[in-house]
Amino acid sequence: MVAAFAVTPSSSICGVCIPTACRPEARGVVPAPRFFHSQNQANRRSATAWSLKAGLWDSLKSGFLKTSNSTETVEPLSTALEEEEIVPEELVLLERTLPDGSTEQILFSSAGDIDVYDLQALCDKVGWPRRPLTKIAASLRNSYLVATLHSITRSSETEGEERKQLIGMARATSDHAFNATIWDVLVDPSYQGQGLGKTLMEKVIRTLLQRDISNITLFADSKVVDFYKNMGFEADPQGIKGMFWYPRV
Repeated sequence: MVAAFAVTPSSSICGVCIPTACRPEARGVVPAPRFFHSQNQANRRSATAWSLKAGLWDSLKSGFLKTSNSTETVEPLSTALEEEEIVPEELVLLERTLPDGSTEQILFSSAGDIDVYDLQALCDKVGWPRRPLTKIAASLRNSYLVATLHSITRSSETEGEERKQLIGMARATSDHAFNATIWDVLVDPSYQGQGLGKTLMEKVIRTLLQRDISNITLFADSKVVDFYKNMGFEADPQGIKGMFWYPRV
């Protein structure tokens, strides 16, 4: 059975989401709970954009506005609003001096700058099954948002020498308007327990909200359900159920 829960952002420990529904071995297994993160929309872009003051279930229907007596179709705008240019964000989350005297920075980026071989190596570290590189590349290319954490280490002895290592990633797909689903959240095991997973998720959620997308869902492995619940996610709010289709053998 899939448990049901609803949402208000808070915070907690660092964790890693292993998307069971995405794994090849998931066929025939009870699917992981689908979690939802929702927030009332505010500060709408302009007077030309209409406001949908509906609950989560109504807004998921995207084209309808539910009133107390009936369901009214919302007419599309006569002139399509041009999608705002998305400016990638880069932010140094942490800077510290290592025992050997070198310095390390932990850099967050939403620019989607990621090498598929680096991502495969990171997936190996967290124990995820290998997936075809061509499909990994396609999933990144077709994502609405790809956020990364990199460790950048600079030597204290050799000026200008630095090493950049992928230590975390999360991505989201979206309809660019109402809904987004977060996938493939992972953090290098040697960097877990430092709050980086929580920070990565908070940055992803904040970025989606800034782009006026407030219906945010994800699939959580049973081991990290509490991590996401403490961040404000709830399973199956208002009775909404995640449905899965598998080919019949």
